[in-house]
Amino acid sequence: MSLIREIDYGTPAPKSDKMVTLSIDGVEISVPEGTSIMRAAMEMGTEIPKLCATDSIEAFGSCRLCLVEIEGRNGTPASCTTPVAPGIKVKTQTPRLKALRNGVMELYISDHPLDCLTCAANGDCELQTQAGAVGLREVRYGYEGKNHFDSQKDVSNPYFAYDPTKCIVCNRCVRACEETQGTFALTIDGRGFASRVSPGQNEPFLQSECVSCGACVQACPTATLIEKSVIEIGQPEHSAVTTCAYCGVGCAFKAEMRGEELVRMVPYKDGKANHGHSCVKGRFAYGYATHRDRILKPMIRASINDPWREVSWEEAIGYAASQFRRIQAEHGRGAIGGITSSRCTNEETYLVQKLIRAGFGNNNVDTCARVCHSPTGYGLSTAFGTSAGTQDFDSIDDTDVMLVIGANPTDGHPVFGSRMKKRLREGAKLIVIDPRRIDLVETPHVKADFHLPLRPGCNVAVVTSLAHVIVTEGLVNEAFVRERCDAQEFADWAAFVSEPRHSPEEVEKISGVPAELVRGAARLYATGGNASIFYGLGVTEHSQGSTTVLAIANLAMATGNLGRPGVGVNPLRGQNNVQGACDMGSFPHEFSGYRHVSDEDTRAVFENMWGVALDHEPGLRINNMLDAAVDGVFRGIYIQGEDILQSDPDTKHVADGLAAMECVVVQDLFLNETANYAHVFLPGSTFLEKDGTFTNAERRIQRVRKVMTPLNGYGDWEITMMLSNAMGYPMNYSDPSQIMDEVALTTPSFAGVSYAKLEAEGSVQWPCNDNAPHGTPVMHIGGFVRGKGKFVVTEYVATDERAGPRFPLLLTTGRILSHYNVGAQTRRTANVAWHPEDVLEIHPYDAEQRGIVAGDWVRLHSRAGETTLRALITDRVAPGVVYTTFHHPLTQANVVTTDFSDWATNCPEFKVTAVQVSRSNGPASEWQESYRQHAEQSRRILEGADAAE
Repeated sequence: MSLIREIDYGTPAPKSDKMVTLSIDGVEISVPEGTSIMRAAMEMGTEIPKLCATDSIEAFGSCRLCLVEIEGRNGTPASCTTPVAPGIKVKTQTPRLKALRNGVMELYISDHPLDCLTCAANGDCELQTQAGAVGLREVRYGYEGKNHFDSQKDVSNPYFAYDPTKCIVCNRCVRACEETQGTFALTIDGRGFASRVSPGQNEPFLQSECVSCGACVQACPTATLIEKSVIEIGQPEHSAVTTCAYCGVGCAFKAEMRGEELVRMVPYKDGKANHGHSCVKGRFAYGYATHRDRILKPMIRASINDPWREVSWEEAIGYAASQFRRIQAEHGRGAIGGITSSRCTNEETYLVQKLIRAGFGNNNVDTCARVCHSPTGYGLSTAFGTSAGTQDFDSIDDTDVMLVIGANPTDGHPVFGSRMKKRLREGAKLIVIDPRRIDLVETPHVKADFHLPLRPGCNVAVVTSLAHVIVTEGLVNEAFVRERCDAQEFADWAAFVSEPRHSPEEVEKISGVPAELVRGAARLYATGGNASIFYGLGVTEHSQGSTTVLAIANLAMATGNLGRPGVGVNPLRGQNNVQGACDMGSFPHEFSGYRHVSDEDTRAVFENMWGVALDHEPGLRINNMLDAAVDGVFRGIYIQGEDILQSDPDTKHVADGLAAMECVVVQDLFLNETANYAHVFLPGSTFLEKDGTFTNAERRIQRVRKVMTPLNGYGDWEITMMLSNAMGYPMNYSDPSQIMDEVALTTPSFAGVSYAKLEAEGSVQWPCNDNAPHGTPVMHIGGFVRGKGKFVVTEYVATDERAGPRFPLLLTTGRILSHYNVGAQTRRTANVAWHPEDVLEIHPYDAEQRGIVAGDWVRLHSRAGETTLRALITDRVAPGVVYTTFHHPLTQANVVTTDFSDWATNCPEFKVTAVQVSRSNGPASEWQESYRQHAEQSRRILEGADAAE
C-alpha cells in the first residue's frame, strides 16, 4: 500500500462546455474555456512551478514563479491568472523564465530557515520541491540581513502549530479560510517585509474565530501551518481512502499512516460529498480510536450492581445467547429485541436486523432514527414515495433561495454549511426559520434575508402560513401541480391553507413571528428562482414532526421546486450512517428498502434468502420496548452502538426500562451511560478498523476501509455474526462485501450496488439499479416515485407541553460544532478545549429577572426532572426561550425532556420542554448525584485474582 498522491492542477476547473485549442511547448491541447494556462499545462503533464496557487482556491498571482511566455505578447504573465485563448502558443521553460524563477526563489529562501533535515514537512514541502524544480543551487544574499527567524510560534491550537518563521506569505491559508471555509478568521497583518499571517487581531489561534477545519493547514505549502501529529510521528508512508464517521455529510478522507499508526486524516479532493474540505471533527478528532477508555475485552456480570468481569469472546457470546434463549423460553418469542447503530456500517446494521428478524424470530428492531428523523421517513414517503432527501449536495451550486428550518448547518453539518455560505456570498438568498439566531443568520459576508424567530412548537403553523401567502397571492406553479400532483388533494389543501386563520397576521398571535416577515419569506421562496429547503431535528423532534415534514413537502410541490438541480427537500441527517441504518431495514415495520413487513411478496424474498419464516406483524419501537420492560413483558435487548440512556428523552424512564430487563447486551467502544445497566459488554470497533459502507444524507453510498487491525479483535459485523450463530441461526460471511451483495439481491434500490462498482466510481447514490446504473443524484425527475405527488392537509395542533406559571420558559436543544451526538467520541479528544461542558443559553431579560449572571450554576427544572449547569447569557435566544446541548453525561440534559412524541412515529419532542430556571448552589442536582454514584459503581472492573475468583 502506498501513499495516495493527488494531482494539484493549480487552479479550479471551469464549468464551461466550450472548448479552446492552444499550443503549450509545441503540443496542441484542447481545454474548456476559462481554464488557466497553468491548469491546461498540468492536464497535459507539464507542471509549471508555483507556490501561491492550488486548485482548491481561486488564482491569486502573487508568488511570481509560474511565469510563462506567450508568442506575440509582451512580458511574462502568471500562468495561474492568465486564461487560455484560441491559437496562442505558450512556452513554459526558456532561459529567460528560468532566470526569473531562480531569482524569485532565491529571495524566498533568503528569509527561510534552512532546517529541512529536521523540519516536520521534509518530503512534503512545496517550497523544497519548487526550489529543486527551478534549479536553485545557491543563495547569493546570505542570511545576515533582516529576516523573520525570531518570530514566535503559536502552539495554542491542540491540533496544529503555526510557525511564522517559515511563512512565505503566499496567502493560501487566508484564501482557504475565506473561499473554502467561509469563516474569514485569518488575515495578512502588516505591509511589505512586515507582512505575516494573523488569526483575528493577532490573537492565538485557540482564542481566535478559527474553527479548526484544517483548510489553512491543507493549503499551506510549507511547515508554517502543520499538524502536531506529523511533528510528533513523522511523515506518513501509506494511505487509504475512507469515510468520516461523524455527521451525515459523509466526507471522504485519506487516512495517512505509518505502519498501523494514524498520522493524520486528510480530506480527499475526489470525495463527492466534501470536495477536499473538512471540519474539526473529521479532520482532527480521531484520537478516541486509541483512547485509554476503550474497552477491548468482553465483560459480563450477573447483576448491574456487580462489578464487571473480563471473559473470553466465547464465554461472553455464549452467555448472551443463553440468556436470550432462556428469556424467550420463559416469556415468549417477543420478549427480546435489539437496536441497530447509526454509527456502524450498512453491512453491520443489516446483519443486526437480520439477526433479530431471523434469529430472534420477531420484528422488535429499531434504530436511533426513531428519536431523530423517523418523521422524515413517514412524511417524505407519504408525499413523494421515498424516505430520503431529493438532491445531491452539489445541487447547492444551482440554488437561488435557501430555506433553512430547524437546522444549524455550520455546527451540525459544517462542511455543507461552508458550501451554503459560499453560495450565499455568490448571491443566493436565505430564509432561516429557527427560534435561535444561528450563525447563518449573520456571519462575516453572510446575512439572512429573512429570519423568522418562531416560538418553539409552532413549525406547522408558520409553514402553513407561508403556503397561505403562496396560494392566496397566486404564486403557485400551476403547471407543475397540474402535471405532477393529485389534483383533488391539491384543491383540498389549497382551500385549507387559504382559510383566514392561516394568514400571517393570525399565525403571528401563535408563533410570535411578525406577519410581514412571513409574507416576505413566502414571496422570496416562491419567486426567487431555484429554491431548496434544508431541515434538521428542529423540524422532526416535535409532537407534530411528521406534520411539518408534510407541510414542507407541500410547499415544495406547490412551487414546483422538485425534480431538478438547485431545488428540493433535503433533511440534514445527524449521524454518519443514520440514512443507511434506515435503508437497511432497522425499523420494526420495514425491511430494507422501506418495504412493509406485512407485504407477502417482500417477505417471500427474505424468507427464501434467509431460510426461515418471518413475522408479518410490526415489532416494538424503542419507546415501546422500554414501556414493555417496565411492565415486565420485555426482558432482553441487544444494543449495537447506541447510547439510549443519554440520547433518548425522559432519562429516568429509560433507566427504569433498562433496569427492569434481565439481559442487556451493549456493543460499543466505551462503557457508555447505557452500559451502566448492561449485563454483557461486547467491545466494538472503530471505523478505522473495519471494511464496509456508509450512506450519507444525500443517499451517497461510500466505502469505509480498514487501515488498522481491530484492537478488540473483531469488526462489529463479525461480533453480530458470532451472536447469531450462538443463537442457533447460522451466518457464514467471510467478508462485508458478501453482505452488500445480499443487500443488492434483496433490496431494489441497492440492486446495482457492489464493492466493485464503488471502487470504480468512488460512490453512488441510491436508487442504483438497472434503471439508474450509475445512481441517482436528483430524485423525482419527470415524476414522483409514488406516481402523483400527494398534498396533505397539515392542521396545527399545539403541543401538550406548554409554558405556564410553574414552568414559564421553553427549552430547546441542539448540537455544537466541536462535539458529536452524545459526545462519547469527541469528549475523548482535544475538542473539549472548545466545549468542556454543556451550558444553558438564556436571554439577558430572563436572566435579570432571576438574578442570574454569566457563569452562574443554574437549576433547570421541568415536569420530568431537573439538572444543573452553568448559564451563558446571550441574545441568540429570544426572551422566554432557553437552549442547551446534550454532549456531556454529567449534565444529563434529557432528564428534563418529556415523553411527548410525534403522533405518527413516536419521535420524541426534544425541542419543546416547559422549564423553570433558577440559581443553584452547586453543580449537581439530586438526580445527577445519584446517577454519578450509580455510574461509578457500575463501571467497576474486577482485576487479577478478584476476576479469577
